[in-house]
Amino acid sequence: MEKNKALAVVKEQLTDHRYQHTIGVMNTAVKLAEKYKCDQKKAELAAIFHDYAKFRPKEEMKQIIQEQNMPVELLSFNSELWHAPVGAYLVEKEVGITDTDVLDAIKYHTSGRMNMTKLERIIYLADYIEPGRKFPGVDEVRELAEHDLNQALLQSIRNSILFLIKKNQPIFPLTLYTYNSLLIEHKEDFSE
Repeated sequence: MEKNKALAVVKEQLTDHRYQHTIGVMNTAVKLAEKYKCDQKKAELAAIFHDYAKFRPKEEMKQIIQEQNMPVELLSFNSELWHAPVGAYLVEKEVGITDTDVLDAIKYHTSGRMNMTKLERIIYLADYIEPGRKFPGVDEVRELAEHDLNQALLQSIRNSILFLIKKNQPIFPLTLYTYNSLLIEHKEDFSE
């Protein structure tokens, strides 16, 4: 799907503020894809649609999770996680995008997963570090992203886990598996 058409489709689903975030994620994802030799068109498309379901009613998302046999444990965790897998489903159903690389990057952009593809890593990270984001630790992750995609991804996940712990919030198991998987996969790179 052509970029401007994709942006027009997604703009209908988002607030103005979230649309600006999406533009930031798109630009960041394309830069990261170029830097880390990943398909830039797929990165652009996944970034454009990453928040497609963000503002769907919770009841609709809950129903889709149940009807599409998504992990039912999702419903026990913060509903902020829901829009990613539901979004991947809706992007395929409503928009007609069938590229599993793109759909998986959308699906896992909030939780991560073990053995993430490079595209999935890029979309997760682009969502975290896009220029509109302002929170403690984001500048450190931006700096890491200039040199090492995996180090930046690990730090972003570490920051998210620590944030949830400080807020006394449960941590989705897939996020913990992602963190552990990255540590194991790149233990030589991360040793001090």
